[in-house]
Amino acid sequence: MSASQPPQTPDFPTLLVKIFGKDRPGITAGLFDTLAAYSVDVVDIEQVVTRGRITLCALVTEPTAGTEGELRATVHSWAESLKLQAEIISGLGDNRPRGSGRSHVTVLGHPLTAESTAAIAARITGTGGNIDRIHRLAKYPVTAVEFAVSGCETEPLRTALATEAAEIGVDVAVVSAGLHRRAQRLVVMDVDSTLITDEVIELFAAHAGCEAEVAEVTAAAMRGELDFEQSLHARVALLAGLDASVVDKVRTEVRLTPGARTLIRTLKRLGFQVGVVSGGFTQVTDDLKERLGLDFASANSLEIVDGRLTGRVTGEIVDRAGKARLLRRFAAEAGVPLAQTVAIGDGANDLDMLNAAGLGVAFNAKPVVRRAADTAVNVPFLDAVLYLLGITREEVEAADAHED
Repeated sequence: MSASQPPQTPDFPTLLVKIFGKDRPGITAGLFDTLAAYSVDVVDIEQVVTRGRITLCALVTEPTAGTEGELRATVHSWAESLKLQAEIISGLGDNRPRGSGRSHVTVLGHPLTAESTAAIAARITGTGGNIDRIHRLAKYPVTAVEFAVSGCETEPLRTALATEAAEIGVDVAVVSAGLHRRAQRLVVMDVDSTLITDEVIELFAAHAGCEAEVAEVTAAAMRGELDFEQSLHARVALLAGLDASVVDKVRTEVRLTPGARTLIRTLKRLGFQVGVVSGGFTQVTDDLKERLGLDFASANSLEIVDGRLTGRVTGEIVDRAGKARLLRRFAAEAGVPLAQTVAIGDGANDLDMLNAAGLGVAFNAKPVVRRAADTAVNVPFLDAVLYLLGITREEVEAADAHED
């Protein structure tokens, strides 16, 4: 059967040729060179190399009448000459069509245990899904694997796996498959305890001698126990009288979350736009925007008069509703549909933003946020978010090496 005359029915005869053994250069070329002598057409190919062992599968059309036995003998002889194993299975047609409702399920473990992998796979099956393919995205600093799943809709699958993930202690993200996953996106993240490991207002408070008092109010606000705007005014009032030079000191004290630079650098290389929204202060976020090459940044502004903090903020308050509003504004300015946005945050005042985004990621978040977000990342590496977008650690490192 020639390439110009493809099979007209789904039940055309095919051979599945499977090769196993120690990997080395030339195996794939050698197999198809061997098959070429029988004028077969390639229907499908899958190849995986794990710890130096290759599994190569080739689905090909049936050879010319009367030559199948010779093909089998030749392939086995070729495989034996390379100390490989070969298996050839007769059948009909191609792979069965994938079911409707397709999703990518990304699982992060630190470590990823066999027990947790079994639980995730069983829950996918129990939801009516079929696992079509699995591949590893990263082996460090976390293990990340991606399941291609078909046969069930994304939302019920996400709900089922979120419950399972919480019980077994792994992070699971479920996103619908399709071209949109490769489209240009906007990523917007919170700053305090997300992009950076600090709470900026507590850094200011340390210079004012009221760190403990401010930290207590901050924690209550992030748990959703206090109105954010009221708590903001109460905390900022404690900073009244600080010399404005404290701003430069705080900027030097800010610590980026591990993986933050890698996340932003990689997203920018891919053409993504990246922004931050913060219940903190422009005196810090403007500096971060410049240092990290961010596209957008918005936060509250500390009022400074005659070289001192007044204990007040100016302008529009960036609170829970404000963050969602800014996400929409940034998306409109970036020309990115809201469904193509990713929001990352940890506190209760991030909830509206996480819910408004196409994908909301709770990063080392409070319990109320983890329960409400599309997915949660509970490892201390911000660049783990890249795996949720289908980006592998190898791709990140290759891009870094090329730039270096």
